[in-house]
Amino acid sequence: MASSLNDLKKRIISTKKTSQITSAMQMVSASKLAKSEQAVRRYQDYAEKIREVVTHLLYAEQKQDIEENDEEIDSNDEESFIDYHDLLIERPVKKTGYLVISSDQGLAGSYNSSIFQATREMLQTDHDSKDEYVILTIGGAASRFFKKMGIDVRLEINDVSDIPSFEEVRKIVSSAVQMFRQGEFDEFYVCYNHHVNALLSNYRVEKMLPIIDLDEDEAKEYELDYIFEPNKEIIMETLLPQYAESLIYGAIIDAKAAEHASRMTAMRSATDNARDLISDLTQDLNQRRQAQITQEITEIVGGAAALEEQ
Repeated sequence: MASSLNDLKKRIISTKKTSQITSAMQMVSASKLAKSEQAVRRYQDYAEKIREVVTHLLYAEQKQDIEENDEEIDSNDEESFIDYHDLLIERPVKKTGYLVISSDQGLAGSYNSSIFQATREMLQTDHDSKDEYVILTIGGAASRFFKKMGIDVRLEINDVSDIPSFEEVRKIVSSAVQMFRQGEFDEFYVCYNHHVNALLSNYRVEKMLPIIDLDEDEAKEYELDYIFEPNKEIIMETLLPQYAESLIYGAIIDAKAAEHASRMTAMRSATDNARDLISDLTQDLNQRRQAQITQEITEIVGGAAALEEQ
């Protein structure tokens, strides 16, 4: 009985220490989540503005010319104006590129497993062989997962910081755009968990290349006109790749926010479970201690009664 009581005491002490660790990790993740959400909001403001500018540069001037001249632009002129850039042109798909974003570390609940399961099902459904797609990864968990499946990872970045800067992920972001432009794949998607709130994230597969989210109807007329130096084509040659890179970067910081939220939720759940276990163990310890005391009292009373009979 004494040995059993000591074991229970050791389990309670061990569980309390574990609860303290998970509680601390929960608070750290909550702090990181708040900072990540701020980064996401700042990016959204930037993305909205640059999308507005790019859309205007591509379409607004053309629409104005049509209205002023009351005539349609020749198809060759239209192609040279809008479809001159390879990032805007949809081409026959022979190979697809995927960037899969995961965490480097565990203790994040089902964050990684949900991404891997959904991505694997998508690859099996949409492709007949591994030769039809190229995999890029951010996060050690994703790299290990695909290598274990026997899938070659063309490019990977591990140990990304909690709130990654653009410079930190520039290599893989810029490489993805260049690989598309060089024809290594004909379309490019980012697979990640989108952060909704602290309790919810949704798996997303977003098409990043070619750029298809620029709507001609959203082009606005500005009171101030742009002055292009040296010319519009050269400026767009720089601006469009940067816009494409910003879309990919936005998905990365969004995924990081979802990771911190998932880890915070997982650590909160672990802390609550530890507290429940401590309560159950304490109750069990008290019951056994009471039983031991009762047994000792019974033995004493029985011994005293035996002495009286003598």
